[in-house]
Amino acid sequence: MTILNSHLHPLPAPLGGTLVNRVRPLRIGETLGLPTLELNDRASADLEMIASGAYSPLSGFLGQADYASVVERMRLQDGTPWSIPITLMVSREEARAARGTVALTRAGVPVGLIEVSEQYTPDKGHEAREVYRTPDVAHPGVAALYAAGEVYLAGEVTLFEVPRGAFPLHHRTPAEVRAVIEARGWRSTVAFQTRNPIHRAHEYLQKVALELVDGLLLHPLVGTTKGDDVPADVRVKAYEVLLDRYYPASRTLLSVYPAAMRYAGPREAILHALSRRNYGASHFIVGRDHAGVGSYYGTYEAQEIFSHFSAAELGIQILKFEHTFYCKSCTQLVSPRTCPHDGTHHLVLSGTKVRELLRAGENLPPEFTRPEVAEVLREGYSR
Repeated sequence: MTILNSHLHPLPAPLGGTLVNRVRPLRIGETLGLPTLELNDRASADLEMIASGAYSPLSGFLGQADYASVVERMRLQDGTPWSIPITLMVSREEARAARGTVALTRAGVPVGLIEVSEQYTPDKGHEAREVYRTPDVAHPGVAALYAAGEVYLAGEVTLFEVPRGAFPLHHRTPAEVRAVIEARGWRSTVAFQTRNPIHRAHEYLQKVALELVDGLLLHPLVGTTKGDDVPADVRVKAYEVLLDRYYPASRTLLSVYPAAMRYAGPREAILHALSRRNYGASHFIVGRDHAGVGSYYGTYEAQEIFSHFSAAELGIQILKFEHTFYCKSCTQLVSPRTCPHDGTHHLVLSGTKVRELLRAGENLPPEFTRPEVAEVLREGYSR
């Protein structure tokens, strides 16, 4: 595996600047008499990401000027890099009632506030073409965009309590992850984004990166994903088993990333990098088809898009990896840069094939994934 455009001995990077903090306790009687708005899973995740500082410098859902700027040029109106519009989409009926301070609820329980400063109607077709690179409703991100409300609400938000969800031991805010990094004395930290169980190729490139930096932040996305993705609880158990047996505990940290998945490919790769900067990472791994789905994006478009920004303005260094796989003739993990053999020598399993094997109760090849991980996955698919 070759790391492209990275320093062999990277310098420590700052922890990403000041974090937005819009979390505070609910005050007695604070939401009485206020109009209410029930949040869906994605909006709830976005609320947490904004309020906890994971989406710093955002302090609320985007207004129209910032929205248009992000869609058109991947920057906020003031020029700050930002690749995906973080918006609160509501129905026209909900928008009519959303004036001034609005209580945000989940299952009817107040979880936060939005100070509505603006309402606007977007061109969703244009947003789909620019952000997702396709208007195709078969794309899960585009489908979610069109299924949501017609009106966007803008305004600063408040979150009453960070929801620790199903993984309280691993659910840390950006400030909490930064505190762990500082306590461990890591001068440089590489973050790894995943929504899938880790197989041997992932493990290989993580450990290559660990040769260059002090610590690894394994940061799996546990927000909303598409229906055929491996469930979050199964994935987290697989990560726990893997880290416990094959990684140095003093140099690794498992912490969940509560964002919803958008499957926006190149644009989402930038969002993932910017938010990991906010969590305190100095480096971020971008591999093959990062955050992609289907055949909507080129193999390395998610790496190429970073040429639009300087490392200084991103505040994080990008480690770009080529596709890694096991070669039966080399008898090791390799990449196209290091392996002379053609595809007939390579062990490459698609996600579909892996799911078929698991549902059939069959073993996954040990060259593809650790046996302990395969067992966790097999148990998960037998439920």
